[in-house]
Amino acid sequence: MGQLTGQIANRLREKGEETLGFFAGLAAAQWEAEVYTEGTSWTVHAVLCHFVSAERAVVGLVRDVLAGGEGMPEGFDVDAFNAAEVAQLSAREPVDLLDQFQAARREMVALVAGMDDSDLERVGRHPYFGVDKVERFLKLVYRHNMIHERDVRKALDAVQ
Repeated sequence: MGQLTGQIANRLREKGEETLGFFAGLAAAQWEAEVYTEGTSWTVHAVLCHFVSAERAVVGLVRDVLAGGEGMPEGFDVDAFNAAEVAQLSAREPVDLLDQFQAARREMVALVAGMDDSDLERVGRHPYFGVDKVERFLKLVYRHNMIHERDVRKALDAVQ
C-alpha cells in the first residue's frame, strides 16, 4: 500500500463508519421520509439501497480497470442502473442493508489497501466522470455518500 492509497483507504473507512452510525441511529418512521421527488421518488431507505448498490458497483469497476479492462461500457445508463438496483434492494430491511453496506465498504477498503499508488493513475470509464483515473473514482465514493447524506439530513429536518 502506498501513501496516497493508505490515505484514501483510511478516508473510506472513516466515512463508512460515519455513514453506518448515521443510518443506524434513525428511527423507524424516518426511513420513509422522502429525500428526492424529481423523477423517481427516493426515501431515506432508497438512499441506503443506492449506497449498497453503488459501493458494490465501484468495487467491480475498480477491479476491472486494475485488471486492464475499460471500466463501464460506453453509453452505460447510470440512471437506469440506479433505478433498477434500488428497486431490487427495496424489500430489504434497513438492518440488512446496513450489514450489506458495511461488507461492501470493507471490501472497498481492502481493495484500496492492497493497491499501490501507481494503481491510482490507471484510467477507465466511470459512469459519471467518463474516462478518468481510478483515484478520482475512489474519492467520489465518499464524496458521493456525503452529498446524499446531507440531502437526507435536510429531508429529515424538514419533517421534524
